[in-house]
Amino acid sequence: MLTREKTAIRVLIVDDHELTRLSLSLALRSQTDIELVGLASNGQEAIDLVHQQQPDVIILDLQMPVLDGLSASTQIKSTNPKIQILAYSSLDDPQTEVMIQTAKIDAFCKKDTATLDLIAMVRHLGQQVV
Repeated sequence: MLTREKTAIRVLIVDDHELTRLSLSLALRSQTDIELVGLASNGQEAIDLVHQQQPDVIILDLQMPVLDGLSASTQIKSTNPKIQILAYSSLDDPQTEVMIQTAKIDAFCKKDTATLDLIAMVRHLGQQVV
């Protein structure tokens, strides 16, 4: 009987704040079932890393220089629809809800979410990748 070997969930972190990238990477690297495959500081870097690293899940900030997260998510999903995108933002206004509903993302997480809850969301999204 063939069984699929359980592999780590490949995660890409995209945020323009270095401290956020560092904090998230430390939290994810301590998980045995998650493999951090890259860090990007803007949407364009994310697109480039997606082609190189083929992540399963992307933690993607919405507001960044060069190319914002919503635009990046659209481009990423157009070429890699199976990648799960977790929008990660501190935004809290009515326009954000409209943007999220029209964006090519799979889940939304506020930046004040507890670390364990964020990791659980990454695991849940990673299970969606087939």
